[in-house]
Order: sequence, then C-alpha cells, then structure tokens
Amino acid sequence: MPRISFVFLACLCTFASAAPTFEVRVGDQFGTHPLDGRLLLMLSTSGDQEPRFQISEGVKSQQVFGVDAEGIDSGRPVVIQGDVLGYPLESLSAVPAGDYFVQALLHKYETFKRSDGHTVKLPMDRGEGQHWNRAPGNLYSTPVKVHVDPASNTPIRITLDKEIPPIAKPKDTSYVKHIQIQSKLLSDFWGRPMELGAVVLLPKGFDEHPEARYPLVINHGHFEATFGEFREEPPDPNLKPEYSERFKMEGYNRIQQQLAHQFFLDWTGPDFPRFVIVKIQHANPFYDDSYAVNSANLGPYGDAIMTELLPEIEKRFRCIGQGWARFTYGGSTGGWEALAVQMFYPDDFNGCFAACPDPIDFRAYGTVNIYKDQNAYFAQGPWARVPRPATRDGNGVATCSLEETNRRELVLGTRGRSGDQWDIWEAVYSPVGPDGYPARIWDKRTGVIDPRVAAYWKENYDLRAILERDWQVLAPKLRGKIHIYAGTMDNYFLNNAVVLMEEFLKKTNPPYEGLVDYGCNAEHCWNGDPANPNAISRLRYHQLYVDTMVKRMQETAPKGADLTSWRYR
Repeated sequence: MPRISFVFLACLCTFASAAPTFEVRVGDQFGTHPLDGRLLLMLSTSGDQEPRFQISEGVKSQQVFGVDAEGIDSGRPVVIQGDVLGYPLESLSAVPAGDYFVQALLHKYETFKRSDGHTVKLPMDRGEGQHWNRAPGNLYSTPVKVHVDPASNTPIRITLDKEIPPIAKPKDTSYVKHIQIQSKLLSDFWGRPMELGAVVLLPKGFDEHPEARYPLVINHGHFEATFGEFREEPPDPNLKPEYSERFKMEGYNRIQQQLAHQFFLDWTGPDFPRFVIVKIQHANPFYDDSYAVNSANLGPYGDAIMTELLPEIEKRFRCIGQGWARFTYGGSTGGWEALAVQMFYPDDFNGCFAACPDPIDFRAYGTVNIYKDQNAYFAQGPWARVPRPATRDGNGVATCSLEETNRRELVLGTRGRSGDQWDIWEAVYSPVGPDGYPARIWDKRTGVIDPRVAAYWKENYDLRAILERDWQVLAPKLRGKIHIYAGTMDNYFLNNAVVLMEEFLKKTNPPYEGLVDYGCNAEHCWNGDPANPNAISRLRYHQLYVDTMVKRMQETAPKGADLTSWRYR
C-alpha cells in the first residue's frame, strides 16, 4: 500500500466555537522520511525565551497544545484547530485574540518491538535525560510573533526548520569517570540495543594505592550527565549571580559552585573515608530514570543494574563487592529508589538513606488514597467537590491542582509518554495495558481511579504494604538499615506517606532499629541535616551520611573483612 501523510483535524463539528487554525509542516531539508511523534504547539506572551522553555507546572506556564502525529513528512501539513487539548487553557477556542510568540516542536518517537509481544512508539532518550524541549534530533520552528484571531479563516503556517543538535559527552578527569555498558537484559526486553551508564567518583589516592579495595555508595536520583556537585576549581569570581526562584536566594549559582568545591576539599581531605560513589544513568523511553526496579512496562532495570552494571563498576574500580560494603542514598525519586533497592535486594546493601522519598505508601499517593478514593482530582461529598492540590509552597498554599498537572502531561504525551512525573509512576507501577502502554491508575481526564490497577500497585510497589506483608522474612535482613527523612511542609505532600510508613515501623516485631526523622516546616527535599536550610543541605548529600556508613561497616562486617585498605590518609 502507498504511504499516507496524515492530516490531523482536531474538530469536525461545524457548531464549534471559533478558534484559530495552525498548519505545521516539516521543513524540506529534512526530506520525506516519515516521522512519528508528539507535535506540540506553543503560544507565549513573553519573548524572553523560546516558548519551548516556558512550559511549566503552575500559573507561570505559557500555553501548549499537543497532537499525536504518525508518518508525517515535508509534504502535507498537520492541521491543529478546534478543541485540541491544551494547558493551561484546555482548547484553542479559549485562546483570546492577540499577539503571541508561536513555536512548534516535534518530539520524535521510535518504534519498539518488545519481548512481551507489544509494539509501542516512545521517545528514546538521546543523552538529555528525557527533556522534550532539548532532546537531540527533535525538530522545531524558529519562534515568530504573530497575531492570532479566532475569527480569521486564514491558517497560521509554521515550518519545523531546525533540529536540536547532539549533546557532547562529558570528559573524564582524574576523579570523575563515565562508563557505559550494553545491557543484555534490557536489550532483550526492548528489542534493540539498550545501554546503562554510570558516573563514578573515585577517591583520592586511587592510582597510588592499587592494593586498596573500596566500599561502593550509590547516589540514586534523576539523570545526570556528570558529577555536578564535585568541583576541583574554586568558585568562579566572575560568575554572574543568578536568582533562585525556588529558594528565594540571590546568587544561588555561586553558592552551588562554592559547595561543590567544598565537597572536593572534603573528599580529598585526610580524614574522609575512601569510598567510590556512583550515579546510575538509566534514562529510558519513559523517563530520565527507571526507578531502579523491575517493571512490566520498563523491563528488568533492577536486575540489569544489580547483575550487569554494578559488577562491571566494582571490577573496574576495585570495589569490595559485598553487601556489607555497599550503601545507597538519594532524595525524592532517589529517595524512593534508595529504599526500594534496599528492600528488593536486602542482602546487597548495608543501609539506605531515603530523603523526601516519592510516595512510599499509596494511601498517601500525594493527596490521594488510591485504595479508598474514587476520584483522584476531587474530594467529593454529597453536594460539593474540592480540587485536590498536587503541589504547595512553603506556607502550605496550593500552587497546582492534581487535574492541571496531569492534563499538562496528557498534552505533552498520550499513553504515558510525557516523560514526566505522574506518567513514570504509572509506567513503573502499573501492569501493561491492552494497547501495550501502561494501564492507567486513573482516567487522565476525569480522575476516576481504577481499583484493579490500584491492587496491582499495592502488591508490587507499595513499599509500606510490602514491608508489612513480608516483615518476618525481611526483618533480619533490614535490621538497622532503614533511614528516612522528610520535611513536614514537603511541596509534593510526600511527608504524608512517610508518616504512614513510620506508624508501621514503630510497631514492627522484631524492631527495625532504623530512623525516621522530620524537618519542621522544611520543604522538599529535606535530607536530615538539622544545621542548614534545604538550599544548602541538598548540596551536601555526599558528606551527610558518611560517618554512619563507616560505623555501620565496623559493626556488621564479617570476620576477616577488609576494613583497613581503604582507610589510608
């Protein structure tokens, strides 16, 4: 059959409200090879940045609309009009007449023929950590200022005339190394070569002490191209100070450089234990990391990390390679991962430090109890319904509703393909749906919760429920290993799940002998540092837990274990 270039019409109803029409085409320079992806149309009232960098969660976001596009090329355009779903405004018909900076972008999809029999189209990470607005290979248009008139019958024509270039790989230094391996487990699952990577921070004296064998510490978290918190050079005195909106601090970029250099001084100081610290790189077709566990939609990332990547790291960098000499820590996503891998691989780690973890009890999945609530977006009574917040500021004021943040994701990508937070939770925790994509925990438009999917989540990924179910088996393996931290004013309400976890841990028999600690009125992501605010403590993760790790190894190492070769000065 001949290939067809599809035209996407958002609404055919002749009675629809007046709305502008946009026609987006691929530039001739990109040829006629058919492309699949998500086509995003952005309108901005500000010319300070390209519109693609102005889409965010909350009231400051500019406008974006999205449609799925399959088999498009430089021939016939994609037509966007009518009731195409948008964020913050829901449809094009709601856009008032005016002058806007307009830009379009095609987030490219690749076809995967997975080993579970499903064929899916997803955006493969290309070194950027799953950010659609800067993913190499994506096509986008030069921003133009145009007058938008809903009453006009003349379409606004846009050409995708640019391509985001590849990202240069960071270079190794004497302390920081970057490695990649091809994973057989993941390649078999995805039906194409898949890689795992790591950023490795080596201790001082690594080359001078070939006899030393080192403990391994995994810092879990989002994708990072290199070890950004480690800076050998002093802070740049000519660095132009930048204001941090999050922390309300002027010159925060200077503070980051100062703390990164301080870590270098501590790391190379005579009293700092000689560890190897690793940041795992496991960006995948759904998100910037895999949550470091096996899942139906992402594949066996947990086993691939534990049985393929870590052995290679420990071999190359002379690590001890035993559970008593491994630890893990992280915040937010990394906090959930740290606790999860400690639980799912209990003999392979000697302690986890989970700061502000993503929901570890799904009775507090943000502001939703997925087991009792019928609707995620609204608390409903006999007459009234109240929108549930997704985020809040440090004073407890809601900054974005759960419906709004999920609609933004749906605009950025259908079928769990936004590359964002609620979608990756579904991708990790859910079974595979009939179409090969993650089964929805709730309807993305209405918020109605699916109790069957909720039951699957509870059985496989609700960390508190799993601990409670399996405590008699896990208790001897986890004794003294669990450390959890949260601010009581966490911006994503993550402290609520920590409270529920603590309620269980307090009554365990045998006792868990760990720690749950809170930062009073601290926001996301408090990590157990009582001496500093979040803005500072988040830059000191690598120093915070060192003394506890050393003490733990001294107390639990098997007889004859190497507790000395890595303690040189």
